[in-house]
Amino acid sequence: MLFFSIALVIIIIYSIYRLYNHFYPTLNVNSNDKYVLISGCDTGVGYSLALQLDQQGFNILAGVYLHENITSLTNQLSSRATVFHLDITKQDDIDAALQLVQKKTNTLYALINNAGIITHGCIDWTSMNLMRQIMDVNYFGHVAMTKTFLPLLLTKPYSRVVNMCSATGFFAFPNTCAYSSSKSALEAFSDCLRREMRPWGLHVSIIEPGTLRTLMTENYEKNLRALWNGLSADTQQRWGIEFLNNIIQQSLSSPFIKYADSPLTVVKAIQHAVMSTKPCIRYRPGWQAKMIFVVFYLPPVWLIDKLLAKVLHFIPAELRKQQSN
Repeated sequence: MLFFSIALVIIIIYSIYRLYNHFYPTLNVNSNDKYVLISGCDTGVGYSLALQLDQQGFNILAGVYLHENITSLTNQLSSRATVFHLDITKQDDIDAALQLVQKKTNTLYALINNAGIITHGCIDWTSMNLMRQIMDVNYFGHVAMTKTFLPLLLTKPYSRVVNMCSATGFFAFPNTCAYSSSKSALEAFSDCLRREMRPWGLHVSIIEPGTLRTLMTENYEKNLRALWNGLSADTQQRWGIEFLNNIIQQSLSSPFIKYADSPLTVVKAIQHAVMSTKPCIRYRPGWQAKMIFVVFYLPPVWLIDKLLAKVLHFIPAELRKQQSN
C-alpha cells in the first residue's frame, strides 16, 4: 500500500512538472557560432541527432566509426558541418579529433558522448575480453573524450556534456551484465563530473532510455546465439540449449522488445539537453525508462528479486540434473 501511495505522489509531481514545462517552456540557446561534437554518428541516434542539430544552425563535428560513412553523412549535412573518422577507444583518434576541432574553434559548446555497443548474455557466458571491449567503448572511451575536450568546454560558461547512458545503468536486468555495468559506470562518472564542474557552469546531462528500435534489438536472437556458439562445451552443458531457447523466446515476446521505443524520443531528449537554457540532469525518454524507474527501481530490492525470479524461472540443465538426483 505504501509503495502505491509513493508511486501516486511521484506520478502527480511528474504530471505537474510536465504541465509547467508545457505552459512555461524554457528558452532555447542561440545556435549561432556554437560547435557541437557528437560521437557515434554512423547510424541511429547519433546520425539523426547530427541532422537535427545541423538544421538548428549548430556547427556539427560528427565522429563516425566506419570510413565509408563519412561521405554519406557529409552529403546530408550543411557546409558548416565536419564529418571525420573516430574510434573513441583509441587515444590517437581522439587526439586527431582534438587537432581538427582546434583548427576551427577554441571553444566547444557541447560534447555528446553517444557512441556505444551492446551485448546480452549471462555472466558465465561473457568472456573477459568481451567485458573489456564493452567497457572500452561505453565507458573508458567517453571518459577519454571528456577529459580530452574538457579544456575547450571550460573556455565559456554554460557549455554542456551529454552522456548516453541507459535505464539498465540504474537497474540491471539479468542477462545484461557487461552492458549494464558499463552504463552504471558512466552514470557515476557523469554525477561526479556534474558536481565537480558546477563552479565552471558546465551542464552535464544523462540520457537513460529503455530498449530502442535499433539494429541491435532486431538482431537480438542472432547475436545471442552467436555468443552461445562461441562458448566452451563445458559451459553449454552446464546451462543447456533449452535454457538459451527459453531466454530468447521470453525476451522476444516481452513488451520491452515488442514495443521498443523509437530512437527519435532519445534524439528529442538530447536536443533539449543541448538547446535548453535549463537542461535537465536526467532524461528518461520513452515509456520504458519511466516504467523501469517506478516499477523496478523504487520498490525494495528483495521484492523485485523475488518477482524477477518468478518470471525468469528457467532451470539450467546441470541444476535440473542435480535436483533429479
